[in-house]
Amino acid sequence: MKKFLIPLAIMFIVTLLLSSVSATMNVIVITDPTGQDPNGAAGGSMSYADNMFQSTFLMSKDKQFVVLSGGEGDANARLLAIVNSISALEKGATASIGAAVASSYTGIRLLVGGPTIGAAVGGSFDVYMVVVDDDGTIKMTPYSGGLAILPPGKKGAIIHLRNTQGNPQYGTATAVRRETAINIGRMIRDGYSATYIVGKVFEEVSKDSGEKHGGGAVNLVSGISTGDMFTPPDMNSTGFPMDSPYVKVCPSDGWSIGYPSAENYGSCPNDGTPLKTIYAYEALTSAITVSSDSVSVSVYGSEQPGLAETTTEVVKASVKRYGYDPNAIAGSINRGINNGLIVGVNYVEPKDINVKKGSKAVGVYFTTLPSGRSSPAWNLPVNPFVLDILGSIQTVIGVILVLLVLFRSRLLKSFQEK
Repeated sequence: MKKFLIPLAIMFIVTLLLSSVSATMNVIVITDPTGQDPNGAAGGSMSYADNMFQSTFLMSKDKQFVVLSGGEGDANARLLAIVNSISALEKGATASIGAAVASSYTGIRLLVGGPTIGAAVGGSFDVYMVVVDDDGTIKMTPYSGGLAILPPGKKGAIIHLRNTQGNPQYGTATAVRRETAINIGRMIRDGYSATYIVGKVFEEVSKDSGEKHGGGAVNLVSGISTGDMFTPPDMNSTGFPMDSPYVKVCPSDGWSIGYPSAENYGSCPNDGTPLKTIYAYEALTSAITVSSDSVSVSVYGSEQPGLAETTTEVVKASVKRYGYDPNAIAGSINRGINNGLIVGVNYVEPKDINVKKGSKAVGVYFTTLPSGRSSPAWNLPVNPFVLDILGSIQTVIGVILVLLVLFRSRLLKSFQEK
């Protein structure tokens, strides 16, 4: 429970500062109820409303569950519901028990789930329950309020969707909720992973219903989250539109730049390679999906804006080309520093790169440069003693040049007499 204290405290402070806000789209998809597939269970939240903070999903990496919150009720009540739900789940409760907590609070919704505990939604909601049997039969059931349960051991999903007042696409939620549920069922039946399906849900819902601001998503089996990739940087503002271009990436060396600055670039400034545009829902899918060539990158030591995103792309490109080699990764990062791709941090050494090949994870430990420097001092492979000699030679040459200027007429006259 201790791991949740800090984010819950932050949530409490936020509730004191803001009006009641919440996610309007919650989804949990389970394609492998055994928990063996690293991409077999995922979930996420987004909304048209302001203040979509990461606290809209709270995940336990150890016990593989997520609590997605929402509803139109009081924000303090929602916080209490989340705390009580997490407390029950930490003690081994099923998803249905964790979700049922919401019914004790007016207007609150909790969608709870994990790969082996199933999924459930409780409180105030409008959802479709999707169950896919082993023979490929798809069952879809609408529920509104109370408690709806996807039992442990079943492949399926729960999707909640309502429209936010002021959304230009208001009134679309009912139809989009049903159509998205149909597509979820088909994708589960056809063997797509939960992480891929959640990414497609974000795409479809954001485009067709307008409930499109992140939010974010989690991989419940592998313990990966989008973190604050799409959440708003400032209070009382919307998160990143999930149906919009998010970043442009160079397929060659991993150079990248986020929007809106990316609008000014069509090719990589390093080698001229045409840049690839990645939409937010694609970036979300990539961030939470574990694949043979994927890598999860964590950056420590600096909060420099854009550093984590740029380092991630550089590391991914390095791993793709050289594998999980700390020396190669450090070299790729240092080349990025040299060409100005990565700024505000010092060069790294292989010991600064923590590689976990088994879990496809890389940690990079940076040291921030002092005095606001953007790039480190040149690391010339020359002995300081040699530099001292060169400096002395330069000084001697300088003195000779001054003498030549001062006494050029006398020297010329002397030369002419000879």
